[in-house]
Amino acid sequence: MADSGISGAAGFGNGGRIVVGLSGSLGSLAALHHAVAEARRTDAEVLAVHCWTPVGGDSAYRRTPCPPMLTAARDAAVARLRQALDEAFGGGHAGVRLRCQAVRGDTGHTLVRCADRPGDLLVLGAGSRGRLGRLLWPSVTAYCVRHATCPVLAVPKPPLQRELEALERSHGVGFAQAGQ
Repeated sequence: MADSGISGAAGFGNGGRIVVGLSGSLGSLAALHHAVAEARRTDAEVLAVHCWTPVGGDSAYRRTPCPPMLTAARDAAVARLRQALDEAFGGGHAGVRLRCQAVRGDTGHTLVRCADRPGDLLVLGAGSRGRLGRLLWPSVTAYCVRHATCPVLAVPKPPLQRELEALERSHGVGFAQAGQ
């Protein structure tokens, strides 16, 4: 599908897109739905990006390259992207111009690099973590807000995710992470 401009969206120039980070989590699915709603309103194209790295990370892969494992990791990323889109739209059509890419690279850096055109809007799920979670997994949203050259929209957690996390805390079961 060809790139198209956003017309009528305040603050966005011609040629803009709505780039959305899509991991398959409930937060990223909420961000995708928000991006699609904005695209309908502005007649923009949506670029859904799933970021991936080889098992063990890029530095481990550089030390011990294994092309079959890299191919398997890429194929798994593409499958996860397709599954997230199926979950988001029930296997149906999104109703907007939608392009999807599984892109190799660290999530924050890769999303900022993908949303690099004048007029782009970067949409992300704004998950929150406890102190330990923030130390172990730095916030992709915070990274993007600091480094992006375009506006960044952080979509709050959907109510279902908050309810699942509350169940997890009360019963010690990992419901909220099942889709990630």
